[in-house]
Amino acid sequence: MSQVNIRQLFEDKQVRLELTHVAGLDGADRIIDSDAVEASNREMVGHLSMTHPSWVQVLSETELDYLCNLSLTERECAFEQIRENGTTCLIVAGDNAVPAELISFANKSSIPLFASSKPSIHLMWLIRHYLAKELAEATTRHGVFLDVLGVGVMITGESAVGKSELGLELITRGSGLVADDVVELHRIAPDTLEGRCPELLRDFLEVRGLGMLNIRTMFGETAVRRKKSLKLIVHLHRAQDAELSQMERLPLVATHQEILGVKINTVNIPVVAGRNLAVLVEAAARNFVLQQRGINTMQEFISRHDHMLVGN
Repeated sequence: MSQVNIRQLFEDKQVRLELTHVAGLDGADRIIDSDAVEASNREMVGHLSMTHPSWVQVLSETELDYLCNLSLTERECAFEQIRENGTTCLIVAGDNAVPAELISFANKSSIPLFASSKPSIHLMWLIRHYLAKELAEATTRHGVFLDVLGVGVMITGESAVGKSELGLELITRGSGLVADDVVELHRIAPDTLEGRCPELLRDFLEVRGLGMLNIRTMFGETAVRRKKSLKLIVHLHRAQDAELSQMERLPLVATHQEILGVKINTVNIPVVAGRNLAVLVEAAARNFVLQQRGINTMQEFISRHDHMLVGN
């Protein structure tokens, strides 16, 4: 189950949304979790509504006018309904002044109250996007995740097969490190997985014999990435001579792995002494890009072969 609290939302989006904390400091640890959102029929973010409440409620000039025009009794009933609806936070949008009654209510109910100079539609769009990513279905995989020539590539394989060493060589050739050892994968769209690194391991790569290397410190800012969409899995496996001779030289059907319901292109590369694995991974990334553009090298070869057979 994924979750995010209001304190995290504020810290992550304070600058982008120009947020200021007005009241309700005691409620900063209120949580929005993926299970609660899925179980309810409510929008995560929306304009203040007594009929269709949202977890994060935004008040534009229209909503503020509505509250101010209510009688004292009606306003108290409206505030009570907001509290009972399980609202996690309130945001006053635009250049509107925050009513004293709203500040008092936020403090009494421990519902965080923020203000932003951004228009309400802008606020809702960005917060929806943020929550959708933070609450996305997630899993972890063991491997090294890199940005190789603009393609998100995860290198997998059994322990000690050489994943980290290969990752280090690719970094020296211009690739960017996202995560080593533990790769967090979040399904941020129906057909998109985003790979991230746990905070503890960020920027670090473990190489046997050398220990932990800080890639950012050694190679600079351009050698690391905070996140990347996963597009290709390169699986390394040790192969004996007998296995190599039996491997399909010209695979006609592409292989995939399914993670969180998303099919990811997979390439299996045997690890044999003398092979330049970094070049092979880069070639796999380039070939993936060509396939995305509709250029299928295997089909092109088969068509040329068939043409020559017909011609003869």
